[in-house]
Amino acid sequence: MFTLAPTLWPGIGRANDLLGSGWRHGEYPGLRPARFTAIGEQGLRIEGHGTGSFVWRRVSGVAQCLSWRWRVDEGPPPTDLTRRFGDDRAISVAVGFAGFPSRAGPWQRAQHAIAQGAAGNHTLPRSVLIYSWGGTGREPVRFYSPWLGQLGKVHPLRHARSETGRWFEERVDLDADWRAAFGGEPPHLQEIAIGTDVDDTSSRVDAQIDRIRVTAC
Repeated sequence: MFTLAPTLWPGIGRANDLLGSGWRHGEYPGLRPARFTAIGEQGLRIEGHGTGSFVWRRVSGVAQCLSWRWRVDEGPPPTDLTRRFGDDRAISVAVGFAGFPSRAGPWQRAQHAIAQGAAGNHTLPRSVLIYSWGGTGREPVRFYSPWLGQLGKVHPLRHARSETGRWFEERVDLDADWRAAFGGEPPHLQEIAIGTDVDDTSSRVDAQIDRIRVTAC
């Protein structure tokens, strides 16, 4: 079990120091990485042009509620988040879990094993809930990720035409979202990743996220 605290992680490093703040940078194959900067307390700023990458950190415990605030000052135009090579988004919050969904078949598990072989020492989550800022606003409330298949469900929270230059507060129930997405009992949490992907539209991105907290639902 994991003890509730005001924040997911008590430690914070020097300004601009991702590793000292607990984050590790990961890259998408074939894409120029975005720039992630640690700012303030538990905050991140994301900047780039035609780029895509993510930062991640370990968490543990059972699925509860997750809250944060985020803003986009510059981001991509609306894109269809349901299809590959056209799913640009300014920012996403991906919550990784340690177990497979019960519906995951041999093909999905084999693909995961291949991805894990390429990931090296980074133990990949076996299922993911993805909360995104991007898209047309016409996507379903939740849908399978075009990249993760039955191992990932996407929840668009803000579409690409959402107001820029202001903070939005978010709060999601991970337990309820897992059950709606995959069915059954949620596995334990494994990691949280903050990502961006603006390569398909060659757009600029300038976005921020902070106050990431686990709270009782």
